[in-house]
Amino acid sequence: MSGVILIVEDESAIADTITYALRTEGYEARHCTLGEEALRVLREESVRFVILDVGLPDLSGFEVLRRLRTFSDVPVLFLTARSDEVDRVVGLEIGADDYVAKPFSPRELVARVRSILRRVEGRGDASTPVFEVEEASHRVRFKGQPLDLTRYEFLLLKTLLAHQDRVFTRAELMERVWAGAEESADRTVDTHVKTVRAKLRAVDPDSDPIQTHRGLGYSIGRS
Repeated sequence: MSGVILIVEDESAIADTITYALRTEGYEARHCTLGEEALRVLREESVRFVILDVGLPDLSGFEVLRRLRTFSDVPVLFLTARSDEVDRVVGLEIGADDYVAKPFSPRELVARVRSILRRVEGRGDASTPVFEVEEASHRVRFKGQPLDLTRYEFLLLKTLLAHQDRVFTRAELMERVWAGAEESADRTVDTHVKTVRAKLRAVDPDSDPIQTHRGLGYSIGRS
């Protein structure tokens, strides 16, 4: 799924630590320091997840979440120096997905973000397939997002999707996708699988639908 993770935190050192941890794991992150600014961004831009500090200079995180829930159900994780149970309960009752008290482990925080995203995005609209192949335009959509594919990347993905769960050897993929091309099967197939994987992860960093079968070849599983 496209969209950034928005960090709403007025302490720059904490925001920088979270941003680094998220980007290290392949997520796109953006930072703002005020609640009003965060609400503007959330109304105008594509945001995938919100890490929201309770103690902001202009609005409390609780007020930001109350306003946010009037127009968006984007997942939210509260970040606060307070660990009081009442605060945790209030945050969850008004629509937060999780609650982390400072000081915290950046790795644990990212793990919680990943877990929430998997749960929330996994519930998506069952009527929308993970992959959609558009033959006329030679385009493939992944989780609703069009992929910018070269001719051979399109043909490779189309071949794998046409026979999901079947393991294709490199030689079979060369014959179906690069018919007549005088190139090394290992180098050509592996290189194109790598670039297709990168484009899929640009849409969803946690997804890796193309499976490598050591000593055999590649397949793509049913979702």
